[in-house]
Amino acid sequence: MHVLMLGWEFPPFIAGGLGTACHGLTKAMDRRGMDVTFVLPKSIDRSQSSHVNLVSPPPPGAPGLEMSGVDVAAIAASAVTPARESSHAAGAVGETSPERSDPPLVEVPFQHVRFIGVPAGFANPYQRTPGHQPAGQWVVRRGVRTFIAEDETPEPDDMVTVSYEALRKAAASGVSASSRVSPVAHAPGEDYGGDLMEQVNRFARFVVAATRHLKFDIVHAHDWLTYPAGLAIASLTGKPLVVHVHSTEFDRSGVHVNQRVYDIERRGMHGAMRVICVSQLTKNVVVGRYGVPEPKVDVVYNGVDLDPTQGDHTTGIQTRDKIVLYFGRITYQKGPEYFIAAAKRVLEYMPDVKFVVAGSGDQAKNMIEMAANWGIGHKVLFTGFLRGKDIKRVFALADLYVMPSVSEPFGIAPLEAMAHDVPALISKSSGVSEVLIHALKVDFWDIEDMANKIIAVLRHPPLSKTLKEHGAFEVRRITWDGAAHRCDKIYHDVVAGMHGPALASG
Repeated sequence: MHVLMLGWEFPPFIAGGLGTACHGLTKAMDRRGMDVTFVLPKSIDRSQSSHVNLVSPPPPGAPGLEMSGVDVAAIAASAVTPARESSHAAGAVGETSPERSDPPLVEVPFQHVRFIGVPAGFANPYQRTPGHQPAGQWVVRRGVRTFIAEDETPEPDDMVTVSYEALRKAAASGVSASSRVSPVAHAPGEDYGGDLMEQVNRFARFVVAATRHLKFDIVHAHDWLTYPAGLAIASLTGKPLVVHVHSTEFDRSGVHVNQRVYDIERRGMHGAMRVICVSQLTKNVVVGRYGVPEPKVDVVYNGVDLDPTQGDHTTGIQTRDKIVLYFGRITYQKGPEYFIAAAKRVLEYMPDVKFVVAGSGDQAKNMIEMAANWGIGHKVLFTGFLRGKDIKRVFALADLYVMPSVSEPFGIAPLEAMAHDVPALISKSSGVSEVLIHALKVDFWDIEDMANKIIAVLRHPPLSKTLKEHGAFEVRRITWDGAAHRCDKIYHDVVAGMHGPALASG
């Protein structure tokens, strides 16, 4: 069976947990020998992509591109344009001829998974547009005083990543550092402007055009950004569609949802033959708020990749302070204000603690100001968005990981923390709390309970040791291989339901 998988991000193009999930799931599918073609949008610098054969998108203003709504028929009609046929075998990817440029192939170490990168302007659905501070500068706070420090190596998209050495120096000097943040406060539900909606529509058109010569049995679309593309392909080919719900608009915006996003989500869920949710918590939302029939919805928990080297801690910050870590996007959904409030409470009893906020997002500036106004700015370190080895290093520093999410469909970070031998304190309002036993749990709004449990782990080594040992053992059973097996069974059930029992799994 050949799976056509649609996603909005994939390493190294990651804005949130969606990219991590897609990477882990496809790696596990590859190990199972499953045949997967993965299509994603990304901005590629042609001068840096000699290993990729690119397909140019239709120019702006071409016929069929001025579509304002999410109309599957219009998407399909505008995406499939007349093209010369070539002698290439159907499904060939990465080859070129004078007559046609095939979809670009991204070379990655997979045996059964291939990647098509649709060249499109990449819009980040998780972070709002950065503010007006000059690129390449840091906001550094010492107490309530603010000054600007130059960074000579700003990264693409105006994103500056703190280095491990900078984190170490900041901790040693008592300086709180953050990457660029937006000075403009946004209300929940304002993440999605017309530009992102147009990117979603363009992606749908390009996906149909890019995959028109491929053979596949089922379409698997990850999150709302790819649902229009999945619906269009299913409509054109008659192949079954499965949508994967990693989060909903209610998770991202609370009750003040963006109606356009909600409508896309609902249309995708009802247009699919099966809906995969990352937790029972998310399934309840899908059934209750989107009106999807309960038998149509499956729960497939995320997993974690266990790296044998993860337990090898690198040299940490040279200080007697304990380190409490927040790792994730700094947004309303993740509850960073509760983390800062708990930090203030903990520091009243344990002054030898530092709180590291690793991530970026629209609430970063507010969190920096909150810590400064409460007089704990020198105890709260803002690292900005971390990548690669810096992620392992920040886990190596931590004595405790805290996830205070207001609404968390799943939450992969606690699994990563426990895989790095870091005890975890997680919100009860999370999908991962359904599968974890050896993690402390708290209501996100209960600052006193959160502070008490942080203090308990830091003050009582036997508790910390027990959580580490049992947690490390527990995460071994929460794997991407299990998730891939569940998806494979769903695929076979769906296809068998359309074409009879011949392809049904045993």
